[in-house]
Amino acid sequence: MRPVRLSALTAVAAVTALTAVTGCAEKGDAKGGHGAVSVTAKDDACEVSTKEFPAGHVQLDIENKGSKVTEVYILFPDDRIVTERENIGPGTKASLTAEVKAGEYAIACKPGMKGEGIRQQVKATGGTVAKRSPEMDKAVAAYRTYVQQQADETLPKTKVFTDAVRAGDIEAAKKAYADSRIGWERTEPVAESFGDIDPKVDLREDGVADLEPGQKWGGWHRLEKALWQDKKIGAEEKAFADTLDKDLADWVKRVGTAEITPTSMANGAKELLDEVATGKVTGEEERYSHTDLVDFKANVEGAQKSYELLKPVASKNDAKLVAELDKQFAAMNTLLDKYRADKGTYVFTSYDKVTAAQRKELSDAVNALAEPLSKLAAAVVK
Repeated sequence: MRPVRLSALTAVAAVTALTAVTGCAEKGDAKGGHGAVSVTAKDDACEVSTKEFPAGHVQLDIENKGSKVTEVYILFPDDRIVTERENIGPGTKASLTAEVKAGEYAIACKPGMKGEGIRQQVKATGGTVAKRSPEMDKAVAAYRTYVQQQADETLPKTKVFTDAVRAGDIEAAKKAYADSRIGWERTEPVAESFGDIDPKVDLREDGVADLEPGQKWGGWHRLEKALWQDKKIGAEEKAFADTLDKDLADWVKRVGTAEITPTSMANGAKELLDEVATGKVTGEEERYSHTDLVDFKANVEGAQKSYELLKPVASKNDAKLVAELDKQFAAMNTLLDKYRADKGTYVFTSYDKVTAAQRKELSDAVNALAEPLSKLAAAVVK
């Protein structure tokens, strides 16, 4: 889960260290390409070149003219996420390709990557439907099955964790914690698309200030803090365990209704790399348990699954890109394997034992993979 609110230090780090991770982000002027919608993100504005465009495949050409790292979303009227691009540094630009049906949407810019964002209401018009080949339909169907499977497998793993919490067994709960999160981390962009579930189950402590009035901080990371920092399980923690089970059961029921397209799969793969860059490499995601490398590996696996399913289409349209992605995924997985003794398990080195030089090496590998991965959506719809 990316934080709802970035600290000043994190924001500066994101600007300096993560600009490369935005993939298409680079210095210069962003002028919309043919048929593209230009989005100019500022600290106090979100400007779009047109508020009406044809349904089908739409490209956003984004430029951040503000002083803060920003992210840009296309949202359904009920705030579900169509697609997004995170970590767009000041003075950089990025492009985002999405598949949209005719209807009302909002384009939102979120300076500092927090809050509700600054929104522009837009409309996709006409009866145009994005063309899909049988290969694309097959990829979407297979990914939908994968996401549902990951969600279904998360419930029993989480119950092992929450049962230990309810029993007051701190050591057993610690042992089950990281494993309970793998399925979620593999498919997080789909979970985040619902809007309300992610803050309930995966909010980090630095996002607490942005909770709704009366809403308590709960979920995995609240229990993580109790186990590793507070070293206690009380009545409140046991109640949070019950709520986590309930919220994840709701997620499992709703996964089948998620809007999934070839472009959302491709963009979701990039989002998972953004998750690695903003939370795992920095050590912020699992700041108490230091199980960041488990999440890291799960994020990479989820991104690779989307890529592998889209690869038959991408290979026809951009063989060079596919060759580069094959190379970078292999390099990333080889590097991660250095931090576990047994490739058949998810027992990784505690992240507080990973040196600054090693974190830099991991960050460089993420950057090297994220750059070509940001081009996958465009390759799929060529």
